[in-house]
Amino acid sequence: MTGERGARRPGRVLTALLCALTAAGLYGCSGSGPSEPSPTPTTAPATRPATRPATRPAGLSPFTGLPAKSAPVLAVKLDNVPAARPHTGLGRADLVYVEQVEGGVTRLMAVYSSHLPDLTGPVRSARESDIALLGDFGHPVLAYSGAQSALGPLLRAAPLHLVTEGMTPQAFRRSSDRPAPHNLYLRPGRALAAAPGADDPRDIGFRFGPAPGGGTPVRTETVRYPAARYTFTWSAADHAWRVAMDGREARATDTGPLTPETVVVQRVTIRPSRFHDRFGSVSPYSETVGSGTALVLRDGRAHEARWSRPSATSGTTFTTPAGKPLPFAPGQTWIVLAPRG
Repeated sequence: MTGERGARRPGRVLTALLCALTAAGLYGCSGSGPSEPSPTPTTAPATRPATRPATRPAGLSPFTGLPAKSAPVLAVKLDNVPAARPHTGLGRADLVYVEQVEGGVTRLMAVYSSHLPDLTGPVRSARESDIALLGDFGHPVLAYSGAQSALGPLLRAAPLHLVTEGMTPQAFRRSSDRPAPHNLYLRPGRALAAAPGADDPRDIGFRFGPAPGGGTPVRTETVRYPAARYTFTWSAADHAWRVAMDGREARATDTGPLTPETVVVQRVTIRPSRFHDRFGSVSPYSETVGSGTALVLRDGRAHEARWSRPSATSGTTFTTPAGKPLPFAPGQTWIVLAPRG
């Protein structure tokens, strides 16, 4: 049982209808975990009053392009080394970001609003890049396992509602199925209850609708990091992309194979940051403010694109080489922050 806020993925007929309306100008652990009791709200942070309305009219999510009730935004940092797989709750995310960290491996940031799983994880630590990446989400919740001490002041100064095991222990649980540090899981409902002032979704620059003309038919696309590899394979049966990590199919314990409708390979500058991990390895910083090239995968085709984000508080727009908006397919989107070149 999951904490649904709407259907994960409507039938393909509904998706086609949504695209038509848009064109017309309208607009882990081994199981999914037990159902969680309704959490008890705690006091909102003093720096962010709880001004969010209790309810808002249903509409289309700016994160997926699908019908969804407006609900607070929760971002969760997820471990992604082989020992952390399979994940739990990842298939329920609206958005999934892939970021490079120390040693050339990657972490994931799952963004939830339309749907909440009962459990998600394994949860790992935050990085400096996360602050700028979440800058255009308003005041979301960021759940993570911790951060090095020098990064703490920057996280606390950012427009984020921070949730960690130390701050909000009732929002986490440790699994006995895996060794630490790959066994920390988040109860999303309790995390949101600890931050009642968190913002609902806002426009972050994405557009959804029918595919643009052109593009190149693609069956698979592989993105390489120094010590990680992602392959996205088009599945006509799913009308989505099957994800493989380091040569193995990626799955979630509660929903099965990971199948985003859109994959964006966003080419960014990845440079050393001023921070390092406890072993002395310098943390990479992925620059998500600026502009560059991208590859948008949807409907079995690859579209060359340009991305632009003028500031950390503005959305990221994706356009064709001719400068026209490049819409995503309605559904889950993965943003792979890949090295330039």
